[in-house]
Amino acid sequence: MPLAECRFVQIIVGAAIVQGDRVLAAQRAEPPELAGGWEFPGGKVEDGETEEQALVRECREELAVEIEVGERLGEDVVLHDGRWLLRVWAARLVTGMPTAVEHSALRWLSRDELSDVAWLPADRPLVEELRRLLPAS
Repeated sequence: MPLAECRFVQIIVGAAIVQGDRVLAAQRAEPPELAGGWEFPGGKVEDGETEEQALVRECREELAVEIEVGERLGEDVVLHDGRWLLRVWAARLVTGMPTAVEHSALRWLSRDELSDVAWLPADRPLVEELRRLLPAS
């Protein structure tokens, strides 16, 4: 479906948290159809929040960290028959060490390791965008 024809009900935000030469990937614990897949942590934008505020809140809730939101990565990713829209930003840790509060596992990936995990379909297009942010080994 062309982006211009979509009517979005929900904006989803994700954080590509970069630290040094690695990015944080999070393994979904639920729902069952997504469990085991890897994603950029984040979640739904709530009423009254900017997308950046939602991303900071979601990382606080899901990872127990404070982040600083950087540049947008890639294009919008349309999900669920055009009802949801995923937007991902580069981010950096400000305080805390990521903890898997809502995920099965967390993993720091180098540029060469980006293909080592089974990314969820929505996040796959943005993985290539990350290659330009991470230094080559």
